[in-house]
Amino acid sequence: MKTVGTRMMISPPKYVQGAGAMNDLGEHAARLGTNAVVLADKGVWGFVDTAVTASLSGAGVKLTKEVFGGLCTQKEIDRVAAAARAAGADVIIGIGGGTAIDTAKAVGHALGDIAVVSAPTVASTDAPTSALAVIYTESGAFERYSFFQRNPNLVLVDTALVAGAPSRFIVSGMGDALATWYEARVCVAANRVAMAGGLATEASLALARLCWETLMEYGPQARLAAEAHVVTPALEKVTEANTLLSGLGFESCGLAAAHGIHNGLTVSHKVHGMMHGEKVNIGTLAQLVLEGAPTDELDTYLRFSRAVGLPTTLAEIGLGDPDREELLAIGRAATAEGETTHNMPFPVTPEMVADALIAGDSYARAYAKR
Repeated sequence: MKTVGTRMMISPPKYVQGAGAMNDLGEHAARLGTNAVVLADKGVWGFVDTAVTASLSGAGVKLTKEVFGGLCTQKEIDRVAAAARAAGADVIIGIGGGTAIDTAKAVGHALGDIAVVSAPTVASTDAPTSALAVIYTESGAFERYSFFQRNPNLVLVDTALVAGAPSRFIVSGMGDALATWYEARVCVAANRVAMAGGLATEASLALARLCWETLMEYGPQARLAAEAHVVTPALEKVTEANTLLSGLGFESCGLAAAHGIHNGLTVSHKVHGMMHGEKVNIGTLAQLVLEGAPTDELDTYLRFSRAVGLPTTLAEIGLGDPDREELLAIGRAATAEGETTHNMPFPVTPEMVADALIAGDSYARAYAKR
């Protein structure tokens, strides 16, 4: 039985980041196994194939390539797990964005004794470090969180690939990472048990705070570097904030309304073209409204969001002029049983979520006119 008040922190055993790191994938993977299934979508295979094949071959690791279907669904997990089982793989490597990596982690969990490697080519989410996956329906709506017994054995981030991607990816990652501190402090204040299985440690809370501070200091610079497709110290720092600091912060401190409302937003087909962090950013604003955040804090959030190009209004995520029932449907999904919205220190209803979305949108539009 878990001791009440136990504090826990979890993390991957190894994190590797730097320009050209994909060329060292084989060296690191060979310490985990000798037979790898690598999962990436067609587009990602187009620019990592040469480096991945050469690196794994050079390290004596057998390679089986799988093309990712595009969504982390149970059907896709089952398909890739069957392929990995047939190949006799002892390592599964997910390369690309958060959904491909979540699928690889879920496959590793399904097979039990297989090592898992996360190799993001973008800094768009904090999925690579975590011991969980977001599972979607075949139509792209949020279905559930799937929790695993362990974090990935290795997280490897090639910042040359991060810089080469469209800047929207790293900006979206900033939206996901920006929520980390706001959600962490709420969960800690409310004494909530985090995904790690216990209360937050001082270390994990400090990492969540450092994530926020890093974004505030270097976010706008990193956006410009990404637009120019160059690796700079600012881009390196924000890549680490988006991937490692945010990942450790959310998993060992907790999620709250920002991510719960993101999940609620996915019930609307209008937002399916938006990236994870872009939708989370709307959830963060709604959470701040729910908390009754002071004006200075709202303004800090909006000033940063506008500086890096994150959406702050409903229209910017495709929800211009929503009717009340549409917002209530989002609110019902955001407050479904088991949702992270219930980590707030007070009860949250669908009506409160709808009101917060409207109020946040109104404030963001007024701020933009200043």
